[in-house]
Amino acid sequence: MLRPVEDGPAVVVCSSCRHSPQAREDADGVRGGARLAQALRRIKAGSDRYDGVAVQDMPCLFACSDHCTVHLRAPGKIGYVLGRFTPDEEAARAILDYAVHHAASDHGQVRYADWPQGVKGHFIVRTPPPGFVAT
Repeated sequence: MLRPVEDGPAVVVCSSCRHSPQAREDADGVRGGARLAQALRRIKAGSDRYDGVAVQDMPCLFACSDHCTVHLRAPGKIGYVLGRFTPDEEAARAILDYAVHHAASDHGQVRYADWPQGVKGHFIVRTPPPGFVAT
């Protein structure tokens, strides 16, 4: 049930997410989460700026009312679940840009001034790291 992955900064994308609120799949029969994972990997491969952030995927983050969801996480930092993305390269770049700031932060909190426009309005929940709660 669990698959080991590198324990570092990561974007975990829900590979089985709906394509949109109205459709499970796109015209080619591919789920939105799978398309978003592809876009994240393409953007990551195109720039060494994203080398410190892994792209990982798993089926179902249980945020089904919010299509195309991702979980941003890093050891010892507050994590975030974001959703309602269009599964394309523009969204992927915004997610990875935010993930770079998140990875560089002390506790996982990124100054609002550093948020890429493409992630604003997409936050669903924040999660405390094991052994901590936010103050």
